[in-house]
Amino acid sequence: MSTSNISRRNFLRAAGLTGTALCLGLYFPASSKESEVFNAGDEEASGIELNSWIKIDKDGKVTLVDHRAEMGQGSYQSVPQILAEELEVDLNNVNIVFARGDKKYGNQITGGSSTIRGSYKNLLKLGATARVMLIQAAANKWAVPATECYAESGHVIHRPSGKKFHYGELVETASKLETPKNVPLKKISEYKLIRKPLHRQDTPLKTNGAAVFGLDFRLPGMLYAVVERNPRLRGKVKSFDDAAALKVPGVKRVFKVQMLVYSTIREGVAVVATSTWAAMQGRKALHVEWDDTGFEHLSTAEIYSRQNQELQTKEGLSFRKVGDPDNLLKNAAKKLDVVYETPYQAHSAMEPLNCVAHYQDSKIEIWGPIQAPDWVQDFITTQFNMPKDKVIVNMTFLGGGFGRKAFLDYPHEATLISKEMGAPVMVVWSREDDVRQGPFRPGISYRAEGVVDSGNISAIKFRMAGQNLDHWQGGKKDKANGSTTEGFLEPYFKTIKNISFADVPFETPIPTMWWRSVYASTNGFAFESFMDEMAHAAGKDPLDFRRQYLPEDRLQRLINKMEEVSGWKSREKNGGYGVAMTECFSSTVGQIVKVSKTAAGKIKVDHVWAVMDCGWYVNPDIIKAQVEGSILMALGAATIQEITFKDGLAQQHNFYDYKMPRITDMPPIDVYVMDNAEDAGGVGEPGLPAFSPALTNAIFDLTGKRIRKLPFDMNAV
Repeated sequence: MSTSNISRRNFLRAAGLTGTALCLGLYFPASSKESEVFNAGDEEASGIELNSWIKIDKDGKVTLVDHRAEMGQGSYQSVPQILAEELEVDLNNVNIVFARGDKKYGNQITGGSSTIRGSYKNLLKLGATARVMLIQAAANKWAVPATECYAESGHVIHRPSGKKFHYGELVETASKLETPKNVPLKKISEYKLIRKPLHRQDTPLKTNGAAVFGLDFRLPGMLYAVVERNPRLRGKVKSFDDAAALKVPGVKRVFKVQMLVYSTIREGVAVVATSTWAAMQGRKALHVEWDDTGFEHLSTAEIYSRQNQELQTKEGLSFRKVGDPDNLLKNAAKKLDVVYETPYQAHSAMEPLNCVAHYQDSKIEIWGPIQAPDWVQDFITTQFNMPKDKVIVNMTFLGGGFGRKAFLDYPHEATLISKEMGAPVMVVWSREDDVRQGPFRPGISYRAEGVVDSGNISAIKFRMAGQNLDHWQGGKKDKANGSTTEGFLEPYFKTIKNISFADVPFETPIPTMWWRSVYASTNGFAFESFMDEMAHAAGKDPLDFRRQYLPEDRLQRLINKMEEVSGWKSREKNGGYGVAMTECFSSTVGQIVKVSKTAAGKIKVDHVWAVMDCGWYVNPDIIKAQVEGSILMALGAATIQEITFKDGLAQQHNFYDYKMPRITDMPPIDVYVMDNAEDAGGVGEPGLPAFSPALTNAIFDLTGKRIRKLPFDMNAV
């Protein structure tokens, strides 16, 4: 299989538009939400530019395009798996290529768990259209009704006679057919590939070394750069002495560079050399003096002290309100009023940031581990005043991303350095750069107030104080965070009669951005911890308590599954059991965690049961792997990881002081996928938010101790 990129021009040139290939793509009319399928001939005649492609050549070779980044979450498998299902081809016999960044593909951001839920219906239609056209082509060649023919394993077969053509023998005829509209799709019961645990197509590439990650990419004459950046985002370069750096063999130049982080300029000094090693040694010899005046240098204790003060004294910006919770809280004889804290986090993907850029007068080309190639194309086009079709963004495999590689700063920096050098340049971030520079997941504090009356919830009020990513991206500062309720199950707004959510504006100079599951990763801890506290105040079983407020059949079935697989109703007396349910990116996940104490008195996670309802789905093995990975990431964020600040500087550097969970920390995990035909939800992120509250709720069940601040030490509970 090939992992090379394919441009529209090269794709159509390869197709030939002369009957040597069948080439299909999608077109989204501006006046309609529905996509239309076009073949290459239609595209050429209509002036329409295709944005997702299937190509079949005369040899029967099938090429499928993945329009999203592959960073471990499985799009390289799941996108072709959808296309191959309706196309009726063997997935092991196709080429898979990454699309370049281009708005003609629609939204290419690999984030928000959107790859499948945002495109599966179009991909099914695309594959089915190709199959129908090939069947019609065969029927025309045989002069028989198309209803007598069917497709299987890259062939069209005539049922009465057993005659068959492979797809390559049909592409010339098929490419001249009018593209059919409203083709029928398979029923779920007819699937041969979808909903099957097929082995991933990228696994062999990643185990035999054939997969090309950003750091593997090479160009003739390429130079290598590292950058000594100001560790405080808003700081400036006051002066630098490059004499010693320029004496390092291989170092070519040293110069100041400025890249954009949102609308703020981050300054640094680039060291460019003939190898990464030489550039790194030159950086060590560099002496830079910084100007860090004009902005606050906050420490962690100050940040949370201010957040807490804001929560106690301000109502914040209202996001959503039902009933009159304020009046009930004001007049309640007894109420719950607690604060939860969640820490700043680094992304710490196994592959640190890197990017190759080649700036030329006539075009700019970029290669690297990029989550949002269309965003990068738009941004570079604007920053360098280059025609959009002359800005080419190529995706490699990503060694993890978690949101960080959807950002625009590192491609911008690489392009600036390439322009200065007049040559292609690879910029490499060290692990220390990655951990200390951010942007980080914001640390957030929550104030939760509630009233329980006669075993039922009378009122709930949540306020959150933390850095608002909407504001960093230029949103109006008098508007609440758009993700204020992310993670909270929507049905609660119907069954809890008095409820409110508000965002208390809070700012620091520390750069923040998305992190896996975005705000649900922190919101979920506060919301589901408080739901558990209210259940105990009501004297009710925590799972039954949630059940009474989630009457929809779909959620009731999920709760039934949680009870069944965990043995909730007959749970052991010598263990602690905790439950949490969260919703994000159109999927609901319920988790039950069992904990116990070792002979040494330390907390041990004995088991995790996770039940996901993501609606229509592709590959159950990928779902299970993503949920397991989410749980392990949540375990690290809840118990061992935290970015702390002193005098405005991140104190962590590398894995020795920003630790990763080890294989010995991994608890037994059982993942169950609810089987239904509802619209597809996300998978890569929704498995994370429920774990930390389920864990701390289990610890409360075991010890009677409430944990309201993350991270906490499992050995000190």
